Formats: sequence, C-alpha cells, structure tokens
Amino acid sequence: MTNEYIIPTQMKAVLYTKVKEFSITTIPVPIPKPDEVLVKVKSCGICGTDLHIHNGDFDSRMPVVTGHETSGVIVAKGSEVTGFELGDRVTADNSELCGYCHYCRNGKLLYCENFAAHGVHLNGGFAEYCAFPAAKVFKITNLSWEEAALVESAACALHGMDRIRPEVGTTILLIGAGPTGLVLAQLLKQNGGAEVVIASHEGPKLDLAKKLNAGDKYVALSRSNQEAQWEKLKADYPYGFDVVVEATGAHKLLEKAIDYVARGGKLVYYGVYEKSALINVSPSRIFGDEITIVGSFSEMWNLPRILKYMESGKVNVKGIVTNCYPIEKFGEALDAVRNKTCIKAAITFD
Repeated sequence: MTNEYIIPTQMKAVLYTKVKEFSITTIPVPIPKPDEVLVKVKSCGICGTDLHIHNGDFDSRMPVVTGHETSGVIVAKGSEVTGFELGDRVTADNSELCGYCHYCRNGKLLYCENFAAHGVHLNGGFAEYCAFPAAKVFKITNLSWEEAALVESAACALHGMDRIRPEVGTTILLIGAGPTGLVLAQLLKQNGGAEVVIASHEGPKLDLAKKLNAGDKYVALSRSNQEAQWEKLKADYPYGFDVVVEATGAHKLLEKAIDYVARGGKLVYYGVYEKSALINVSPSRIFGDEITIVGSFSEMWNLPRILKYMESGKVNVKGIVTNCYPIEKFGEALDAVRNKTCIKAAITFD
C-alpha cells in the first residue's frame, strides 16, 4: 500500500544570503520536477566544507540553503519517476551536472564546468524538505539516520581510494582521524593496505579510530609539542610509507608529510585547505625520489559502492556522529565543528 503524505507549503531552512550571514527562516517547500523526488529530510551531516562555505573559503552560490549530506524519506515524486515509492528511505548524491561541457563530453564528470551541488550552489538539506533528481538518490535499509548522514562523506573516501589505488602490501600513513578519514582508513586497510598507521591528535577522534579498528597502529600527537612523536615515527619507519594521506586540511602538515613518503611513493592531498594557503615543496625531492602527488576532491557516482560497505558493516561508522541538533540550533552545531568539540555533527529532524 502506497503511503500518502501531507506536505506543507512552507518549511524551515538555513538560508545563507552572503558569507558568514545566515538565518533560520521560512521558505516555500520545493515542488519536484517530473524527474525529481521530494525528500523529507531526516538527517544532514555538517562537515568542514560547511565551515569553509560559511567563511567564504569554498566556492558557493548565495543565496542558498546549505547542507550537502542529506538523507530522508521520499514523500512526493515527479510524473516521470520510476523505481521509487513514497516512504522509501534514501540518501542523496548532491551533485548535478550539465552533460554538455568539455569535461562531461569526455566522461570526466567530476570536473563539469557547470558543476552544481545541493547545499553549495543549489538548495540543500539544512531544511525540512529538499528536491533531488531521482537518478541521484539511493535506497538505504540498515543504516540509522545518524549513520546515513555520513554516506556522502564516505563516498568521498571511496573516491580517494580510486585516486590512490594502493597496491596489495602497501604501507600507509594517514594523518588525521576526522569522519571521512576514519572511513578512508578502513577502506585502505581492506583494499591493499598491509599496514595502516593513523597519526592524529590525542583525544576522542583517535580513541574512536581504535574502537572502530580503523588502523593497524596509532600515533597520538601532542597538542602542544609533536616533534617527539614525529621523530619516533621517522625512526620506526626510516624508509617512509608507500602512501601518505594528509587528511586534516592543515597546510603546514603537508610540508611535513612529504618527509614521510618513501621513494617512489604517493602523497595525497585529501583535506580541504584555505584558498590562500601555500606550501614549500622541494621539486628536487619530488623529481629525484619520483614522488607522485595526488589530489582527491568530492566524489562522482560512488554512493552505490560505498553503501555496499556501510550496509554490510564492512565500513563501520557507528559513533562518528557525536552531536545531533535541531535546525533551530544550526549556529551551535557550526560552532561545535569550528571549535572541534564534536567528531561529527548533524542536523536531524523528527
């Protein structure tokens, strides 16, 4: 029996009008186009990108309703939508592509010149309802709404795997134990990583990494003076690591990270860095040691694959979302991300 939903005409949403200026306001509920579904939002994760959007360090198109990690229930669908029923639990891929630019026509979809993302350029999930193309939502079964808030960031981790492509037997250093880093560590460990070492500040994130069994070894970095830990890591691994992933977004760590890359190894830029950030890198070192520098940004059509890992429990995300807030407390949630008083925050709805 098909569910029927009473859909209001107005909804609460987090609306940014300019950088650093948002309000919790009332706007019209979107009406889905023929190829779209209307999702009643149940959870939407907050990540570092949302903070960068707030600060103006990440390109966005305002005014916009932010929130790009959206999951919920389908409550209406367009006339052309098939394969979904009202009441289906889904999670959304936030991207929409033009299909006709140079990169789209060459199959390089992530680089679409007219790339638009819900929560960045198009209205997103920090609202009671959000409309998505039916082609970009995927059914979920075993995940809680808090776990579902991690699907998009976990898909980004899977894209990181595609970029890294570790060989079987690889030694890996992952710097940072944030939400997407914890997923990437698990994927690396299961797909080629013979030894995955996680280096992160001592505290809740590293404790959770151990609880999730995300790595093989752990380096607790002091928040005051880390030099002793870095020196010991160098002594323990004098030849370095085949792959070093910098996942904190702290550009100063990139300068340090290359010192731990083995000859012939890879250095992966995985964090979101400030636009103005610059680093000093020795071209002679990259040339002589044949170091490959790899960037990993966002994801494209990776949700089906990552859901297989998450639904089966092979990638465990339990406990990563530590703080849930109603939409009225979005500012408080953003502060928790900014001040690092949570591992992962999410806006949730009843």
